[in-house]
Amino acid sequence: MKINIQKNIKIHNPETRDFLADAFFPETSEKLPLVIFAHGYKGYKDWGAWDLMAEKFAEAGFFFVKFNFSHNGTTLGNPTDFADLEAFGNNNFSKEISDYDVVINEFIGNPKIDSEKIAIIGHSRGGGISLIKAFEDERVKILVTLAGVSNFNYRFPSGERLENWERSGVMYSENGRTKQQMPHFYQFYEDFKQNEDRFTIQYCAQHLDKPFLIIQGTEDEAVKDKEAFLLSEWCRNSELYLLENANHTFGAKEPWTNDELPEDLAKAVQKSVQFLQLHFRKINSQF
Repeated sequence: MKINIQKNIKIHNPETRDFLADAFFPETSEKLPLVIFAHGYKGYKDWGAWDLMAEKFAEAGFFFVKFNFSHNGTTLGNPTDFADLEAFGNNNFSKEISDYDVVINEFIGNPKIDSEKIAIIGHSRGGGISLIKAFEDERVKILVTLAGVSNFNYRFPSGERLENWERSGVMYSENGRTKQQMPHFYQFYEDFKQNEDRFTIQYCAQHLDKPFLIIQGTEDEAVKDKEAFLLSEWCRNSELYLLENANHTFGAKEPWTNDELPEDLAKAVQKSVQFLQLHFRKINSQF
């Protein structure tokens, strides 16, 4: 089966700024389910093995889209490096939700896509954003999270560190791979507090009535497996899939030079494909 790949499609969001997306889809005359993938914190669409993952979803019969959040620190001209740390510092959850909406709007009208079959997948922080988007948007029918977070609030500093952040206006986090000092401007916290009800993942999970697959590694150093158990407990229509000894990126790293997916990510993709196919079939039977 031939897989069509469209890289670096420019997406326009007047609320944020232009950003890039990739589309992977099989050559077919049939309308395809749309699956959109959101990267996580300090991530981007071309990171590690995400291209290989996209190909696997396309081979399984999906129109698969991955994208860069507009303020993830990459640029239109340089989508694989954190070339705009000012933008990174100005990112917030409101901008990411806005970008997500624009991506769905961009592709839902594509003649190759079945607009009744839309699923979203998020990794890490992107999992939290994806859960909120799935709860808010009736067009989204199925949700998958990979090492998805269960709480945004406790990831912010508190006490003296919070006061110092407010006073200085900026807080830095080192990128372990590039050694860049990544800024977070205080507006990030202000945006969260102003919209805290909307960005409370627990509420969204407890009120989500859509099929939800939670994939989590037991050796995740960034998002502990207790967060997956919480998500599973909160959401009545969820399925928890634990991968023994898998880390936060399911064995992938940047750069990824192998032609095959790492074993744990391959398992995560296979489980996701099965879950999506099952629940899209159920949508079929409703018509």
